[in-house]
Amino acid sequence: MATLAGLCACASTPVQWPSPEGQPRLPPAREINPIARPDATRPVAIVGATLIDGRGGPPVRDAVVVVRGDRIVAAGARGATEVPAGAEIVRGAGLSVLPGLIDAHFHIDGDDGLPGLSLQRGVTSLREPGNWIEAYDAARKLGPVPRLFLAGPMLDGPDPAYPESAVIVRDAAEARWAVDRLVERGASAIKVYFRLPLGTVEAIAQAAHARGVIATAHLETVDAAAAIRAGLDGIEHITSLGTALVPPREAERYRQAVIARNEARVQGRYELFRGISLGAPRTSELLRLLATRGTFVTPTLAIFERRAGDEGATETHVRGFENMMRLTGAARRAGVRVVVGSHGEVPGAERGWAYQHEMELLVESGLSPMEVLVAGTAENARFFRVDDRLGSVEPGKLADLVLVEGDPLADIRAMRRVRRVMLNGRWVASPQGD
Repeated sequence: MATLAGLCACASTPVQWPSPEGQPRLPPAREINPIARPDATRPVAIVGATLIDGRGGPPVRDAVVVVRGDRIVAAGARGATEVPAGAEIVRGAGLSVLPGLIDAHFHIDGDDGLPGLSLQRGVTSLREPGNWIEAYDAARKLGPVPRLFLAGPMLDGPDPAYPESAVIVRDAAEARWAVDRLVERGASAIKVYFRLPLGTVEAIAQAAHARGVIATAHLETVDAAAAIRAGLDGIEHITSLGTALVPPREAERYRQAVIARNEARVQGRYELFRGISLGAPRTSELLRLLATRGTFVTPTLAIFERRAGDEGATETHVRGFENMMRLTGAARRAGVRVVVGSHGEVPGAERGWAYQHEMELLVESGLSPMEVLVAGTAENARFFRVDDRLGSVEPGKLADLVLVEGDPLADIRAMRRVRRVMLNGRWVASPQGD
């Protein structure tokens, strides 16, 4: 069971996020699913809650947030924010109001009810970085789901790790063809998988940017620094950084093992991470590169979590995972753009709570609660390229909101006490038993 140490914080300083030069200027992304709009005749006013607006500034106690139709029209202190006559009043005393959570790394894995359940837990937007777009057809028929920003199947090389959710590309020409095909079908991002060589990764990044979408990658056999310089916008999984953090001979041994057998990475990544040194020059150089380039990193710590006492966990697993968390904290301290991704379902969390568990692991890794909340809202909105309309509570933004009981800045576990969720100005029904 995860230790609770470090999950609470008495105070939080404003979060400063980098605005690096050199990021491609791409158009805003669009979700694949139209979201129903509410009746705009009667506004909604959330009165008395603590406002944590997603931008990293001090919280506003006893705040008012006013929604009309699908938009936030006012947000601020009660004394300075008018409550419209005839508004539906939501009493917010004892609650915190935040932007809807954004999940950068979600897998449906055949669980059609999981997207809807995640919405009820506060996730109002998600990205699936590796599945056919039609894999969400059944989920969409079950009821309201988050805004779906889908990448389509991952692009991988021959002998793919997950053939049912991959498109094989064998050279740069096939890579460009695959990118075009996926974007035409609605992909808002392209995901590179680990069996592709560096030259193909570069071709995919160039083709994605030419079509106005980002390229992100799960790396195992390509050096992360080289792939970042090749044009990637995002890195999926903290383990993708592994081969760039160990001596070349050790990295090549791991690389050859994974190329020969996909399953070698399952144990090998823990062996690799057990031996990394946060104080080594190669580590600081990689983190500096990530920060300078503005590359987003989605650690997905929860899918790798192995603790002493867990069934089958060895000392290598435990020490390797500890270093994954330490590296995540060091990355944020170095200015890397860390964001929140749940992986959908993970061993250490009950169904529907993977996102909150990931937030708790990020705090345990050294991020402040405020940093984690920004990572899951405004910073993820920037990663998705939807920060023009989502990711913060401010006038003009779409009304995706979550109300939780308590103060997540004092204890991030308050994010599990979800009381109400709003998607596009409409309240979402709570799951039975909540």
